[in-house]
Amino acid sequence: MFKSILVVCVGNICRSPMAEAMLQQNLQHKGIKVSSAGLGALVGKPMDATALEVLRAHGGDHPHHSAQQLTRDLLHQNDLILTMEPRHVHDILEMAPEARGKTFLLGKWQSDQKIPDPYRQQKPAFEHVYTLISQGVASWSKHL
Repeated sequence: MFKSILVVCVGNICRSPMAEAMLQQNLQHKGIKVSSAGLGALVGKPMDATALEVLRAHGGDHPHHSAQQLTRDLLHQNDLILTMEPRHVHDILEMAPEARGKTFLLGKWQSDQKIPDPYRQQKPAFEHVYTLISQGVASWSKHL
């Protein structure tokens, strides 16, 4: 049984906070703690405005997000780490090889679907990313 999930991307202002909010909503009845962090986090920054707009348009919200840097401690404190791209898995395992058995792509159940970074792109890119994240969240939620 997983008690805590950490979602990881690069800046921790677009993809991982979107996934964090969606997982929190899907898993609220299971008592699983969900957080997010970035490999190169824009520490202290709020969620990207377009990402938040798209999340809200689909019934979600995450108004108090503050980007945080991924650390070994965060990796150790969480039971499951979900990433957006294969290179994120690689970078995490370089940082903490012991995280190998608990680090996976969010798109694992969609044939290891990579979720591209929409940062500094137009709203349609964020909508596409929202769709991919939603699919990953729905699939993982069935297994948790």
